[in-house]
Amino acid sequence: MTACIVGWGHTKFGKRDDLDLEGLMVEAGRAALADAGVGAAEIDQVFVGHFNAGMDRQDFTAGLFTRIDPGLRFKPATRVENACATGSAAIHQGAAQIAAKRARLVLAVGVEKMTTLDSAAVGACLARAGYWPETGARGVTFPGIFGQIAAAYFQRHGDQADALARIAAKNHRNGAVNPLAHFQKDLGYAFCREASERNPFVAGPLKRTDCSMISDGAAAVVLADLETALSLKKAVALRAMAQVNDQIAMEGRDILAFEGPRRAWQQALGQARLGIEDLDLVETHDCFTIAELLEYEAMGLTPQGQGARAIAEGWVEKDGKLPVNPSGGLKAKGHPIGATGVSMHIMAAMQVTGGAAAMQVADARLAGVFNMGGAAVANYVSILEPLK
Repeated sequence: MTACIVGWGHTKFGKRDDLDLEGLMVEAGRAALADAGVGAAEIDQVFVGHFNAGMDRQDFTAGLFTRIDPGLRFKPATRVENACATGSAAIHQGAAQIAAKRARLVLAVGVEKMTTLDSAAVGACLARAGYWPETGARGVTFPGIFGQIAAAYFQRHGDQADALARIAAKNHRNGAVNPLAHFQKDLGYAFCREASERNPFVAGPLKRTDCSMISDGAAAVVLADLETALSLKKAVALRAMAQVNDQIAMEGRDILAFEGPRRAWQQALGQARLGIEDLDLVETHDCFTIAELLEYEAMGLTPQGQGARAIAEGWVEKDGKLPVNPSGGLKAKGHPIGATGVSMHIMAAMQVTGGAAAMQVADARLAGVFNMGGAAVANYVSILEPLK
């Protein structure tokens, strides 16, 4: 264990016309400080997770940190970015500073403002997180990338349309009771399964219901060392943390093996001295339903090629043996890039402290978080458990 989460703040995700990027960051940061019960002057370092890539005119977001509280002025503040794993990168950097005894308290904020651009422009910005010769230079966006991955999986392991529809339906059903989620409606399996005017094919075998939404939002956590955490009102220990990066180009690797995610899970579970069967829930990176399917296999829930069993047999439902994305995941909760990883940690922390309300998994004490940047390129796993 290197650090504990001792407080959090989370804006509602969605199309937030009421707040700009700065406003989102301020709302989440202030809420996290208040929730932790610590003053801004006590914070030693700040990390801001923000992808951007042209989605918002405001860059250099680390410079906005004093807007959260004037007491943060003159503190070290650094922006971090690692594609869709940017939020987890901010948390891992904060935890590393605590482990190195360079900080006692750290504020980690993830934020993204995406809806000021239309969907085509957002897609072009996100394509920069791929390997440019394979993606942007050829006009291929991330739905196209994961559409290709889904098509390759179907070719190797058979048609998985039922499994993808069940994953989408599960996550929308879970998200329907998450008040922070972008989309709070149970769409049902039948709607997710069939292509229609309202649910058209987007790329390859992926339909609209297989793709996460363009969202605005921010999330923030206060991290503390063990001694400080024990003095505060609540604490969730980061029992294990792992980061594994793979090459950005898909050429030259078996993309269906999800080797980076697999190694990250193996390292984190090894550190924690746990097996996947010991976890009570997982918040995983379902940017597309095919990603969640592959992640069942990468985390060791099923052998390769058999991920569909986990959803078909109910293992990953909220009352199953390993609930996955009880928050609704990126699919329903939304995917404001820089905020996503922080949000996932907050959702897991709420679960293991019994504060997830209608999302609550019964008797949850151990949670896993998997956050991925690019097509299995930047892979972060955290294992969370309550300290007090």
